Formats: sequence, structure tokens, C-alpha cells
Amino acid sequence: MSGSDGRDSSRRVKILDGRELAGFVKERQAAEVRSIMGRGGVDNLGRPPKLLIIRDSDNLVITKYVGLKARYGEDIGVLVEDFCAKSIEEVRARILEANEDPAISGMIVQLPLKDPTKTDEVVSLIAPEKDVDGLSGASSKFDSATATAINWLLTGYDISLAPPAKIALVGRGRLVGGPLIRMFEVSGYDFDVFGHDSDLTKLNQYDIIITATGKPRLISDSMIKPGAVVVDAGTASEDGVLVGDIDDKIRERDDLRAITPKVGGVGPLTVSVLFDNVIRAAGK
Repeated sequence: MSGSDGRDSSRRVKILDGRELAGFVKERQAAEVRSIMGRGGVDNLGRPPKLLIIRDSDNLVITKYVGLKARYGEDIGVLVEDFCAKSIEEVRARILEANEDPAISGMIVQLPLKDPTKTDEVVSLIAPEKDVDGLSGASSKFDSATATAINWLLTGYDISLAPPAKIALVGRGRLVGGPLIRMFEVSGYDFDVFGHDSDLTKLNQYDIIITATGKPRLISDSMIKPGAVVVDAGTASEDGVLVGDIDDKIRERDDLRAITPKVGGVGPLTVSVLFDNVIRAAGK
């Protein structure tokens, strides 16, 4: 028997559907924005919360996520400005200008930049109180949106990260791996970190695998043991199609405990966390 989304409802594998959880979060956020406006708006000037998105590229992945954020903001009453810079100098200038603009509650730099080596320099320019993606380092007032979304997703589906669960993090990047390492260290979880060039055959020793490398089909079926939880937060564009880190054969298995869908897993909740932070920044 299949559901309306084409999934086999007789399968015992739990689908970690971020869209479902995001729907509940969105209702709360819309009510919070209405409350802000009912109190006179941001700084009592009648303004709604506002998110500025700064980018320097029109590639498929970037335009997809900018569009998702714009629609989400419209749904809950948050203004979204999409600024496409023509150069890295223009990116820097817009950040510095936005830091001083009281009408902008929060801002993000939509990664990757055309020159990824400029990432640290650029995001560190964002004022900590406006860094709603949580990427500017220890000074940021917010945790990483993507890393927080993974925690929300697993908690929402009653999957505990606490020992005796053994966790594998694949990827050490700024967006996901790095922030999760810091979060998991604070929480005292039992985890190991793998790079995309590590011996990934060892992943079959772990109960929970969280991957975010952006390397298409990096993780194969044989690397995942029965009963495992698989969270694929990797995103890449391949021949114009968005793909994740895991091979599609893994999603066909019926002996896993839980897995994110090909579309609609971590991504929708990342957007929810981002706007949660925008609302918090607006209510400072």
C-alpha cells in the first residue's frame, strides 16, 4: 500500500520528514510575527522582521534555497530581501551596510561563494546579533541553523543521540559538521568524525550516521548496518539535479530504523530554524 507521496506505507522504516515538523513550527512562527506586529512592530516602528540574503551566484542549489526561504518568509510575515552581489567586494560592502541598518533583523550569506576561500573572512563580518545562520564563530548569538535542524529532526521523531547510541559524523564543514561537533561535545555524546576521504567502510559499526559532505553517493549500501538511522544533509548539483551523500539503494532498504527522504528531510527544518532566529533577533 502506498501513501499520497508514493511511499510504501507498509515499510517499517521511519521516514524523517522535515516538512511535516516544519509545518507545525511555521504555525507558531506566524503567530509570533503577528504578536510582534500587534506590539507595534520591530522597535515599535511598525516594521515586520526582515531577513537579508546575500549571494554572489545563480547556481541551481543557491537559487533553490533562496526561493524556499523567500516563500517561507512570505508565509509567516517576515520580509526577505535577496541581494545578488557582482563581486566579493560588493558582498563585503552589503554586509557592513546591513550591520548598521535597524530595518534588517538578521542576514545570511548564501553559501557557497564563487571563491570559497573567502567564506571565513566574509561571514566573520556579520554582526553577531544578526548572524542568524550561526556561522560567524563563537561570537555569534545563534547556533548553526542546519546543525540545530538535525537535532530538531531527530528529537521530533523520538531518536535519542545519548549513549549507548554510537554516532558517526561524515564531514567537518562549517555548515554542519563543525557545529555538530561542538554541540555533541557539550552534550557528551559518543561520536566519531569522518572526512570524505576516510575509511567509510567503518560506518557499519555505528547506530546513527549523519553525513554532510556534498559528495554525491559517497556512502554506499554496504556501509550501513541493519537498524541504523541515516541522516543525509549533503547537497550537490549533478547534471542539473540535486543529489545527496548517500546512494539511492539505501533508501530502498526495509531493515533500517529511520532515514531522511531524498527531498524534504533536513532542509525544511533548516529554514524553520533560520526564521526562528530572525524572529528572536527582531524581538531583542
